[in-house]
Amino acid sequence: MSVQQLAVLLLPPCSPFGIGCFAEPFLQANRLAGKTLYQLEFYSWNGQPLPLGGGMSYPVAGSLRDAGHCDQLFVLSEGVLPFADAALCCNTLVSLAARASLVGGVHCGAWWLASAGLLDGHHATIHWSEQPAFADRFGKVVASQHVYELDRSRFTCAGGVAQIDGALALIGRQHGVELVDAIAAVLCAERVRSSDERQRVPLLARVGEKHPKLTEAVMLMEANIEEPLTTDEIATLTNQSRRQLARLFKQYLDDSPSRYYLQLRLERARQLLRNTGKSVVQIGLLCGFSSGPHFSTVYRSYFGISPREERFPGDDVPDED
Repeated sequence: MSVQQLAVLLLPPCSPFGIGCFAEPFLQANRLAGKTLYQLEFYSWNGQPLPLGGGMSYPVAGSLRDAGHCDQLFVLSEGVLPFADAALCCNTLVSLAARASLVGGVHCGAWWLASAGLLDGHHATIHWSEQPAFADRFGKVVASQHVYELDRSRFTCAGGVAQIDGALALIGRQHGVELVDAIAAVLCAERVRSSDERQRVPLLARVGEKHPKLTEAVMLMEANIEEPLTTDEIATLTNQSRRQLARLFKQYLDDSPSRYYLQLRLERARQLLRNTGKSVVQIGLLCGFSSGPHFSTVYRSYFGISPREERFPGDDVPDED
C-alpha cells in the first residue's frame, strides 16, 4: 500500500494536546511499521503559524490552498469561531474533498465540513458541547453522540482522547488490528473504544447547576452498581419524594429513574465484557443482576446481542458460564 498523504487544516482554537492526540497514533504507526505509512502535513487557512495562546504557535506547511493532492483531508478545531473567509474556506474544502478518499472532522471540525455540505446524508459526531447546536443547524446530517463515526468516506470524532480512538480505527481499517494493538500499548491506552460508544457528557452540562438533587441521585446510582438501590431509597437519600425524583428525570433526562439506572449498569457491563476476562455470570453479578440468564436476557433486549456475542462476535452459543 502506498504512503497515505494526510492534510490537516487547523482552525482556531486548537491546543497542542488536541493536535497531538490526533497525530501521535499515525506517527507511532510509522515507527512501529519501520516505514512511512502516513505523511502528515498541517495547514492553516492563511498559511501563518497557528496561534496556540501564551505566545506559542504551531508551525504549518502553508495555507489550505497550498495543500494540493491529499489522500485524506481533515479539519481539526476545538471550537466554532466564525471568521471572515469561512465561506471561501468551505469552498476550498469541497474542492479538495473531491480528490480525497477520506474526509474527516476532528473535535469541532465536523461543523466546518457540515457547513460545506460534505456531511449531508452521513452519520457524524462532534464534541458534546456543540452537539445540540450541530444537530439543530445541520438537518441533512445524521448527528450522533458517539465518540467517533466512520461512515463510508466520512470520518468525524468528538475530540480529546476520542481522537486517539478514531485515529486508531482509521489505521486499523488499512493495516489491521495487530498494528492498532501495538500502538495502543505504546500509548498506554487501557482500551480502544469502538464507534458505537457514546461520549461521556457531564451531567451538569445536560441539566445545569440548578438541580443538585438530580445530580446527587445519578451519583448514587453510579456508586451503587453491584448492589442497586431502589427508586424509593434514592428518593429518600436525596430528600425528595418518589414522584419528585421521577419528575426530575423525565424533565431533564427524558427517562425514568429505573430505566436510567439500568442503562448505567448495562453500559458498565459492556465495558467489562470488552475489557476484562471475567465470566458472563461474574459480570452480571458485578452489575447488579441476580443471575446469568436474567443478565443475558436484559442485555440482549437492550443491545440486540447477547453478552457472549459482545465478547465473541458471531458466537451464538448460549451464555452458560
